[in-house]
Amino acid sequence: MQITDGRPVLRFERRFAHPRQTVWRAITDPAEMRHWFPAVLHAEQRVGAPIRFVFEDADPDEEALHEDGEILELDPLKVFSFSWDDSVLRFELLPDGPGCRLVFTHALGGSGTWGDRASAARQAAGWHGCLRALDARLDGRTESFEGTWWFALAEQYIEDFGLAEGTVTEGGDGYVVRFERDFVQSPEEVWGFLTEGDEPALGQAPPITFTHGYQTPGTVTALEPARVLEYTWLGGDGAPAGRVRYDLAVQDPIGCRMVVTQTVPADAADVVPVALAAGQVLLEVLFAAVHGDVRCPWPEERTEELRRGYAARLA
Repeated sequence: MQITDGRPVLRFERRFAHPRQTVWRAITDPAEMRHWFPAVLHAEQRVGAPIRFVFEDADPDEEALHEDGEILELDPLKVFSFSWDDSVLRFELLPDGPGCRLVFTHALGGSGTWGDRASAARQAAGWHGCLRALDARLDGRTESFEGTWWFALAEQYIEDFGLAEGTVTEGGDGYVVRFERDFVQSPEEVWGFLTEGDEPALGQAPPITFTHGYQTPGTVTALEPARVLEYTWLGGDGAPAGRVRYDLAVQDPIGCRMVVTQTVPADAADVVPVALAAGQVLLEVLFAAVHGDVRCPWPEERTEELRRGYAARLA
């Protein structure tokens, strides 16, 4: 992933042991694209032609069953490029011995939960799977996508792109630690994993899954089920030192976006690396859990590794 003019750009490169003519047909013929592309394309084969993307497996009760685009480049056996909503997809074929090399880029829109930086891992994992299906189609194989293939790819891309990392900014009389995480599950599903049947209540301690063992939680100060939970955390003297807040919002096109923030007073700056490390691990554990990978006990070595890294960077 690269950021170009504020837009995340995903780039994939694949080599196929098939001539360009064969691969070109697979990436431009709508009948062939059905076998690996996430939507069915309806368009004339000419530059400037409008495209209608139809999702045949979509729920007929959903409002958006199709989206629009336009063919931007069409150079037979070389380049096929088109817009899809506010993003641009480009397929370039290069000769490579008896086969060819495909360079595929997807320039995301750069805004909204469909095309911002936080959504890049979801997009990358999806295209990774699509290219696997394309490879299988060219080889005459049937690719299996059972199990946790998407989760494994998404988790790896989150790590590779640095999307799991927290940020810290100066705010008020201290610091604000912030995380943002993209989930393909609904807010209600993610909330269910966080609460584990232990519904929080104002004035009470938050469910343990909203916390980690590196700071002492206080009591819940704001609550909106499946949307907001905020609680105090306590300093060494047992008094409230700051707040931790979870915000969940429905995102387009699927799932939810979670933002977690923690305030840290200026005289507790040594807490910031710990808050960053433990907060990142907490979200990694949650992301795995909602995909059926329950990680217990707590990854202490991972937390300490991250703490050292954050401390060095902040220093």
